[in-house]
Amino acid sequence: MPVITFDGGKLDKAQKAELAKVFTENAARVTNIPATAFVVFFKENDPENVAVGGTLLADRRQ
Repeated sequence: MPVITFDGGKLDKAQKAELAKVFTENAARVTNIPATAFVVFFKENDPENVAVGGTLLADRRQ
């Protein structure tokens, strides 16, 4: 069971559906593994829980 994980910001349902479809189709094509075998996980990260260069993303947007 191949797993694809997407770590990013908040997405709406339509965005997740499109990404899941595109990720799965392309991974299946490249690997020759059936698309039905793939699992896609979305990990949504709040900007207060992510820092880049020592600064929280929530603070960088201000």
